Amino acid sequence: MKKVHEELAREISDNLPKASDLPHLPYLQACVKETLRLHPSAPLLLPRRASVSCEVMNYTIPKDSQIWVNAWAIGRDPMNWEDPLVFKPERFLNSAVDFKGNNLEFIPFGAGRRICPGLPMAARLLPLILASLTHFFDWSLPNGTTPDELDMNDKFGVTLQKEQPLLIILKFENDQEKLFIFIDFHTYNIYVSCC
Repeated sequence: MKKVHEELAREISDNLPKASDLPHLPYLQACVKETLRLHPSAPLLLPRRASVSCEVMNYTIPKDSQIWVNAWAIGRDPMNWEDPLVFKPERFLNSAVDFKGNNLEFIPFGAGRRICPGLPMAARLLPLILASLTHFFDWSLPNGTTPDELDMNDKFGVTLQKEQPLLIILKFENDQEKLFIFIDFHTYNIYVSCC
């Protein structure tokens, strides 16, 4: 978060992040991509049907078989990603790999005719939301917890969630007030406290 915060301070100063700022925020964009690589919101993409029998990697796929694409596993494949389980946004800096369905090693929104119709909106909103939250709040974990102590295991379903609740504290401070926001990403409860 520190690198994102520094990039925002350097590129947009105290201004509110705008869509026109996004091309000037490569590290922020890389963080969004790396998050989607490790934790795609839909781990299994929409199923496909084999229109003909074929062979893929020595497996015979009979005609009319239902095929599920596991975006979660693809994003963690060591044949495509160095240190696949490590959160390393730098892997996307100076890289043409994107999530628009052209790079099959990174398809959190799918590919082809069944690509997620919300991709253009998500591609614009996710970095703007992250930019706003990072730029205007100091982030911390409760009770002296360090990032290395977080349980980052996933709970599988139609959508991907964290297995253990994540509680973060966002602190906004100016000359007049302090605002603490506690967000529980498991229950989606938000607690606000002014001091």
